[in-house]
Formats: sequence, structure tokens, C-alpha cells
Amino acid sequence: MFNAAIITVSDKGSQGKRQDLSGPAIAEMLAGAAIEVKHTLITPDEIDRIRKAIIQFADVEKMDLILTTGGTGVSPRDLTPDATLKVLDKEIPGMAEVMRITSMKITPHAMISRAVAGIRGHSLIINLPGSPKGAMENLAAVLPAIPHAIEKIKGDDRDCAVSP
Repeated sequence: MFNAAIITVSDKGSQGKRQDLSGPAIAEMLAGAAIEVKHTLITPDEIDRIRKAIIQFADVEKMDLILTTGGTGVSPRDLTPDATLKVLDKEIPGMAEVMRITSMKITPHAMISRAVAGIRGHSLIINLPGSPKGAMENLAAVLPAIPHAIEKIKGDDRDCAVSP
């Protein structure tokens, strides 16, 4: 079983003015995939706060998976991808591409997502949209690859061949 942290990025949520619906929806989805959520956090849309949360969960808490929800669009306060890029060791563009492609089948607004995915240390980090529906749709798009990605990040040297 892998472990995970969920960071909800929301000014209103961090002030108690909006209930976090995305974080619990993501946690429920992860439980169905045998990924245990060990930590959750709600933080305002501030680059330093987001960056510090990711570093804490990757470097100190040693989470296998860190999911952010919120702040992936083009509004002035949407800063999650910017904060994430500052702390990544490697980017995994394919995951973000698959999320956008999958979402484009549902809404043309998916093309303005700036979500990124990547690696810090031995942690896989993925930005998800802030809405519960969008977060779950995007997570569903990449969830089949997450266990394999985590195993590889942790040094699994088995071949990656997929059966026909």
C-alpha cells in the first residue's frame, strides 16, 4: 500500500469560508485504489505556502504521492503549478497532458489548465483542479499509472513492458 498527502489550495477554504469538497472526494477515490491518505492540508493560494507544504510532505513526511487540488487555472491567484514547478526535481508532462486530453472531452475549459506533475525525491506530485468533479475526472485519468510510477520513482528496476 502506498501513502499520500492531499493539499487543498483555496483562499476561502483556508479561511473557513468554503468547505473542502475536493480533498475528501480525492481521499475516497484513493482508498479504492489502496492508497492511504496520511495527511491533508488546506492552504491559501500563496506560492511560498504551497511550496513549503509540498516540501514538507515530500522531504520530511516521505509521502509516496502528493496531490494538490485547486489553483491550476489562469486566474491571478491560481499559483499551484508555479509553486510546484519550483520544487520539482523532474517534470512528468505526460500525466498533465493525459488529464487535459481527458478533460477536453468534457469541457473546452480544460485547455486553460496549467496543472503539472512531477517528482521530488521519491514523491510523485500531481496538480488536480479545484472542483470535486474536475479533480476526480483528472485523477481517474492518471490513476492507473500511479502505482507503477511510484514503484519506478522508488527505484524498481523491473522492465516496464506491458502485456499485449
